[in-house]
Amino acid sequence: MRLDKLSLPEGAKRAKKRVGRGIGSGLGKTSGRGHKGQRSRSGGTKGPMFEGGQMPLVRRIPKRGFTNPFKVRYVPVNLRDLDRFDENTVISPETLRESGIIKRARDRIKILGDGEVNKPFVVRAHAFSRSAVEKIEQAGGKVEVI
Repeated sequence: MRLDKLSLPEGAKRAKKRVGRGIGSGLGKTSGRGHKGQRSRSGGTKGPMFEGGQMPLVRRIPKRGFTNPFKVRYVPVNLRDLDRFDENTVISPETLRESGIIKRARDRIKILGDGEVNKPFVVRAHAFSRSAVEKIEQAGGKVEVI
C-alpha cells in the first residue's frame, strides 16, 4: 500500500451543489431560495446573538468589572507535596512537572507552608510564603527564587 494510491470509497464524496445554472438543473432562477422574503436575499440572516426580537442574553446580563490581562497567576504547591522527594534533591518546576504535582513546567509556582518538611531540599520556585521559607530552612534546606 502506498500513500499516493489511497482514495476514498465510491460515493463517499458528494458533488458540490451548483446553483443558478439554468432551469434544467433544478436549482436555476431563484437558486433554491424561493420567492422574496428575508432568507431569499443575500446577507439575509440574523447574527448568532439574535433571539427572535427578544432582548438578547448578551444585552440582558449586566456588565461589571474588569479582567487584568497582565495579572500574574501562580500555581500553589504545598510543602506536604514535596515530601515524596529524596534528601538534597533540587526541586524545580521541571521536577514538579515530571512527578505530576503540576501540569505545566512553564507555570509560575508559589510554595506554600501547609505541611511539614523533614528532609533538606533545594527548592527553586517563583514565590514562597514566609512559613514555607522558615520550614524549609529549619529542615536544613535552601530556598531559591527563580
